[in-house]
Amino acid sequence: MKTVRQLLDDKGSHVVSVSPDTTVFQALEVMADKGIGAVLVVEDGKVSGIMSERDYARKVILLGKSSYDTPVREIMTGRVVYARPDHTVPECMALMTDKRIRHLPVLEQGRLIGVLSIGDLVKETISEQEFIIRQLENYIHS
Repeated sequence: MKTVRQLLDDKGSHVVSVSPDTTVFQALEVMADKGIGAVLVVEDGKVSGIMSERDYARKVILLGKSSYDTPVREIMTGRVVYARPDHTVPECMALMTDKRIRHLPVLEQGRLIGVLSIGDLVKETISEQEFIIRQLENYIHS
């Protein structure tokens, strides 16, 4: 069972972030350019929030705000749920399911070292299950 640290080592730990004063439109451009569904909001080297497509839909579009002049700080989710490098993939899946979130920043001693998506965790879970199946098939055939 892989830990978050091992998963980040395999994936790479490039983190895309914006400042709280970035406009929502600029943040959406970054997300579109990188092909991601959420962006971390970082201020003075610390995670202060996360802005997702869901935040945009519910807090800008539905409320009739303008993405061109609304700063990210007004719509971001401020209480960020995070994982530690020693968490396992199943622990992260359980945390994301319980909190109903799709993106999980990884902090080590308060420092941001990566971010995992639900897709990353599902991909790893499937990979682990395929490995177990191959091992069982080899055992049966030997």
